[in-house]
Amino acid sequence: MKLAFATLLMLLLSLVSSSFIQTTMAAASGSCGKKCGVRCSKAGMKDRCIKYCGICCLQCNCVPSGTYGNKHECPCYMNKKNSKGKPKCP
Repeated sequence: MKLAFATLLMLLLSLVSSSFIQTTMAAASGSCGKKCGVRCSKAGMKDRCIKYCGICCLQCNCVPSGTYGNKHECPCYMNKKNSKGKPKCP
């Protein structure tokens, strides 16, 4: 019984995570995807950078130019903070 429950739970978690990844990738595939690709081209953790850049782009409708800095070009992007008070957008 415990094995069946654990298997079901793992299946459910993988289903939820895969749908989240597909949604994030679909959001990043449009103009945000191109802009975030440029923005994150030199990032050490490119997947994470593209994920958060895509989220910020969708919410703010802009991505700063270049691979670093220039956040003054997009105040919404610049002002987004994570739960620890640090910048959310790369």
